[in-house]
Amino acid sequence: MIIDLTEMDAGELGVISEVQGGHDMARRLQSMGVRPGKRIKKVSSHFWRGPQTVEIDKAQVAIGFSMATKIFIEVQR
Repeated sequence: MIIDLTEMDAGELGVISEVQGGHDMARRLQSMGVRPGKRIKKVSSHFWRGPQTVEIDKAQVAIGFSMATKIFIEVQR
């Protein structure tokens, strides 16, 4: 099942399948290690459209809500 990052539950694991958005957004996410094919774990999210905290390669990264809606993850449910 493919969902966006905001729909993942805390503690859930998945693989990034697609990143939509412009060239600048893709470059910014790649600099944080967020790119297709990477394993990702959602650590937490904040109430009311706040940042989404994820773990990639043993590093935690906070991603803004609007950016997180453009990151699609393949999860096993």
